Amino acid sequence: MSNKDLVRSVEDGSAWEAFCDTLKETGKQIMRPEAPADAFTRAEGWRYLTRLTRIALDMFMECSDRDFPTFYRPSHETAKIGADNPDNYYQRAEINGKHDYRITGTRGTVAYLGLIAIAGGYEDEDANMRSVGAIDTHGDLTANADGTIEIVLSREPKPGNWLKITDDTIAVLVRQTFLDRSQETIADLKIERILEDGVVPAPLDPAELAENLMKTAGFVQGTATLFADWAQSFLDKPNELPPADQAYCQKIGGDPNIFYYHSYYDLAEDESLVVEVPRIPDCENWNLQVDNYWMESLDYRYLKIHVNKHTAKYNDDGSVQIVIGEHDPGHPNWLTTAGHRKGTLGFRWIGAQEIVHPTTRVVKTDSLK
Repeated sequence: MSNKDLVRSVEDGSAWEAFCDTLKETGKQIMRPEAPADAFTRAEGWRYLTRLTRIALDMFMECSDRDFPTFYRPSHETAKIGADNPDNYYQRAEINGKHDYRITGTRGTVAYLGLIAIAGGYEDEDANMRSVGAIDTHGDLTANADGTIEIVLSREPKPGNWLKITDDTIAVLVRQTFLDRSQETIADLKIERILEDGVVPAPLDPAELAENLMKTAGFVQGTATLFADWAQSFLDKPNELPPADQAYCQKIGGDPNIFYYHSYYDLAEDESLVVEVPRIPDCENWNLQVDNYWMESLDYRYLKIHVNKHTAKYNDDGSVQIVIGEHDPGHPNWLTTAGHRKGTLGFRWIGAQEIVHPTTRVVKTDSLK
């Protein structure tokens, strides 16, 4: 649409109507024939769409000024996307790859701090959110002696902590990974474009508003479709935990330092899924999480729905057994499905020197007591 047409769509209200129409159309993803049709799962699906809308409104409406970027949380306790990691604190800022930026703050004590520069997004037709640059505490990212930190984002290399960006970079995504949320302090970060003093944000532009409404609705539709398609792809291997397509995980924004597994569980009330890892390789962290059908992590604020390198109880030989089910058999690594008969799972190795594949089996829960 031309700038003139965009302005007219704001004046006559058609921009808002198109926004609402796209959101309405997105509801078809919740009604897909392969998705569970019970009221519980449908209710979570409708809530999921409202959560995606909240995230998208931050992304494209409130925090979209690339000259004056700010960090917001694109996935958190009450808004979740694509098997969000319960051990992570996510932050994102929208930027323009043709400009330079600076991130400053304090390092904190969180076990892992990683940043990736992103080109593309879920609102695009091919849903390609690829990483074009990365820096993390496993590699070159270091803090000053006083705990402060500074990172420069630019196309040309800079001394110190440098995150490479490209002309088509649109955002920077920060992952902070806890081993124990109750004991660790997150990095306190802010971002700014390296600008001349005295420059201030421009007033709201009607044409830009119309474009951002379209992007907001497009993100909700694209994200809901992407992960509904992905959940569908797990259905032919229920209660298994096969490696994910790692290249595809990177395409949609995965951390290049992580090896991912995703799957689907389908358990009767009296059944449990036993996951066994024969040994733990040298790694920064690992975890296993229980998600609903829409690939949202279950409520880790109040429920034990995930386990990691720090919280797991190990066998004497260094192996780990994890039990997933509705009822607790008294197992130290039991994870609840929180009333879900069907849903998805996520397992990840973070910074592992080698990959050891987990195995699974379904058993009667009473047999584990």
